[in-house]
Amino acid sequence: MSRPVAVIDIGSNSIKVLVAARDPRGNLKQLLSRTLDARISEGISAEKPKLSEDGMRRGLGAIRELLMEAEPYRPARTILVATSAVRDATNGADFRARVKSATRHDIRVLSGDEEANAIGRGLTCDPALADLRDFYLFDLGGGSLECLAFKDRKVRQALSLQLGCVRLTELFVPDTSAPFSAEARAAVKEHVRSVLAENKFRFGLAAGTGVAMGGTVSTVRGIIGAGTGKKAEQTPAIISVALLEKLLDHVAVLPLDQRQRVPGLPPPRADVFPVALTTFLALADAAGLKDFRHSFHNLRWGLAAELLEKM
Repeated sequence: MSRPVAVIDIGSNSIKVLVAARDPRGNLKQLLSRTLDARISEGISAEKPKLSEDGMRRGLGAIRELLMEAEPYRPARTILVATSAVRDATNGADFRARVKSATRHDIRVLSGDEEANAIGRGLTCDPALADLRDFYLFDLGGGSLECLAFKDRKVRQALSLQLGCVRLTELFVPDTSAPFSAEARAAVKEHVRSVLAENKFRFGLAAGTGVAMGGTVSTVRGIIGAGTGKKAEQTPAIISVALLEKLLDHVAVLPLDQRQRVPGLPPPRADVFPVALTTFLALADAAGLKDFRHSFHNLRWGLAAELLEKM
């Protein structure tokens, strides 16, 4: 086994760590994976988004905790990367300086293109998807949505769009404590369709398959698992559009306090979950998909593969 590397991904809604190494056959193996909900992106939909003091405090605390968890693996290299929330914030540099002062680690802010391509590379590390040739990949975060189209397992399109679930919830849901209204549902769906069209993302793959990444689909599998006594990763990786619609119908009518008690749905995600489901349903409509294949091999896997290649 090679010396491991650690990647900490500072996302808009959560902060995550992956410690991974190459086995003797050259396959990427996970040694540690953990996610902490920090929601550093509150206010991300503002014209001039700014990270709040509370958000930066939560973010720094999560980063410190994950660095400590990675330390026993003695990674040869540890990198911190940030995506939409820090990339878009007017005070992103201040947050990066605080993290550097507290941890001695720099934060690499990924551009939208860098983020999308690292996600694409991570997916190609997933042995469960080795059979796919032509497919779409959608990774939904709190601040942005990465959309990729693969042809013969090579990226042909890659877009990073401001369609994250925290951002759209702030834009279209005036009261997150109330049930998710039909009007908000229609507005989110139309907005997603409009942004995809404006940015000219092309849905033309013959027999294209949809692959989904991010906390939303992991949560869907967590909810399924909670109902069957299984862990999320033990549930089927194929999620039908019909199941997503049924789940949205169920959670949309619940006020936030009841939504937070849905088994398998992490309470910090309950406010944005209906918008996130609606976004995936809009993507399915646009691409003509009946289901999504879920993969845990995401941005962090792509960056870990890149680090290990350079060692």
